[in-house]
Amino acid sequence: MNRELLLHDWLVAGIAVAAGALAGLVLRALMRWLGRHAERTRWNGDDLIVDALRTLVPWAAVIAGAAVAASTLPLTARVLGFVNQSLSAVLIIIATFGAARVVAGLVQSVAGSRTGVAGSASIFVNITRVVVLVMGVLVALETMGVSIAPLVTALGVGGLAVALALQDTLANLFAGVHILASKTVQPGDYIRLSSGEEGYVVDINWRNTVVRNLSNNLVIIPNNRLARTNMTNFTQPEQQLSILVQVGVGYESDLEHVERVTLDVVDSVMADINGAVPDHEGKVRFHTFADSRINFTVILGVGEFSDQYRIKHEFIKRLHERFRAEGISIPAPTRTVSLHHDGLQASALPPVPHQREAPPRSPAPTG
Repeated sequence: MNRELLLHDWLVAGIAVAAGALAGLVLRALMRWLGRHAERTRWNGDDLIVDALRTLVPWAAVIAGAAVAASTLPLTARVLGFVNQSLSAVLIIIATFGAARVVAGLVQSVAGSRTGVAGSASIFVNITRVVVLVMGVLVALETMGVSIAPLVTALGVGGLAVALALQDTLANLFAGVHILASKTVQPGDYIRLSSGEEGYVVDINWRNTVVRNLSNNLVIIPNNRLARTNMTNFTQPEQQLSILVQVGVGYESDLEHVERVTLDVVDSVMADINGAVPDHEGKVRFHTFADSRINFTVILGVGEFSDQYRIKHEFIKRLHERFRAEGISIPAPTRTVSLHHDGLQASALPPVPHQREAPPRSPAPTG
């Protein structure tokens, strides 16, 4: 210390700290007011920025008050410099957490808008958050006077050892990044693997891909396996798809009349049922002379994969009712079985010889 601490010094330092705390409370109330106004806008970025500033700004006021208080005390240059460096490092750490929250939120918002679903791929969000936090910590250490060059070198050597030990984890990480970067799979897509798993992609994180099937169960697939397997994406390149329904009519039916009636039913289903494609042009294609009927395929349009079950259900009901009203038969398969006798009578069969029973043996005489 340059001189002894006096009551006046403590009083001025206390006033500076109290002023910083009071300014922090006022600024927090101001940030809350700004947050309510930001919620009314369409852009989500201002909500994230205000939410981060709600933590950063009050703490910055408190730290500023502490710095002013330290400057009023009769501290040595070394101690005062250490205090200022410590307060600056704390402020950098707080700002880093706020920046990580804002950047991660913006990445999540952009990913959600590009995929068209509420959820997004958390792998990019987590990677962004970790990068921002690491950079903030390094800046804070540099502010404290710690040389980060040896630390970076040690992290590089240690990272090599960790990479060798976590080959499977890193393989899943880079596979997830590759899947998202290539845009072959995005959250919200409906996929089916060659091994049979299928469902909506809920999330792609640093290790695995979470898929929700139609029974509302979650299927966890490692990213490395997803990148190596054959997969069908029913959402790419567009979400709407066509489905095929197989129908058959009797040979006595007028096929032109059958086609007109079927297309009328297709048009009514496309216009009335939720999940159908109203502007879809129905098609009927006759293709097989079967054993008891003429088979044809009806092509329907659905908005997305899970809608097909409801569309098929309603189409079959309406088509069956309309065919019955129009007198169009849907015959069941029939088969004629002819039995041929070989002309061999039972009397002509050679008799089966009978074995004579042995006479009963008399008991042996007793002496």
